[in-house]
Amino acid sequence: MQARKGGAVSAEPAKKSLRDRAYEELRDRIIDLRLSPGQRLVERDLATELEISRIPLREALQMLEREGLVVIVPRQGAIVAPFTAADVRDLFDVRESLEVLAARLAAERAEPTDLAALREQLDAARRATAAGDQAAIAAANAGFHTRIVEVSGNPLLQSLLRPLESRVRWLFHLTKERDPGTQCAEHEALYAAIAAGDPDAAAEIAYRHVASGREPSLALSAQWSMPDIDPISATRTRQRTSQRDKTA
Repeated sequence: MQARKGGAVSAEPAKKSLRDRAYEELRDRIIDLRLSPGQRLVERDLATELEISRIPLREALQMLEREGLVVIVPRQGAIVAPFTAADVRDLFDVRESLEVLAARLAAERAEPTDLAALREQLDAARRATAAGDQAAIAAANAGFHTRIVEVSGNPLLQSLLRPLESRVRWLFHLTKERDPGTQCAEHEALYAAIAAGDPDAAAEIAYRHVASGREPSLALSAQWSMPDIDPISATRTRQRTSQRDKTA
């Protein structure tokens, strides 16, 4: 964002607030599994580590709670949300509707610059797949889906999907054992339909692509799903985040 200073336009970006910095750092740690589902988030530890006071930290945790990444127990503490099989099902139900619409609109509205951005994400996924870099694969594949939503050119659809973006990225990391080659091939087919300006084909391919990931993702969820965790009990523990990280 450009800032206007003394009548001139400055190209320097606005400085991020402490809250936003904490939000982005904790979001990324949750998404890439440095903080695992069900893990306690101790304010004292995090405030010290991030070199901020507890007020912006609590604001950041509230933002993460709204995105479904954190569960806060009033007057007690917070944990990373226990992403369950039911959460996976719910997420796929929404994706199978809204991401299909996004693909259809993208095929109708994509400009050359939009196609270039989508192509860049595909190329990044290909490079990551060739290198066997699972974290980069997950980030590139999630980025491809995010780009399609942006290309849709529908602000209301974007506002509906934006709160789910972090959970989709989280899911890609949690299910990174899925065959990346298959995902790349499906993304290539979807890109081709969008580039060809064929909304019906794009919608059909998008639906098949999202739906094909449902059962494998549900199966993998058995490895990390925590349906029986009690947030109240979890936030009572005296075990601190830094101690858990050291023994992980």
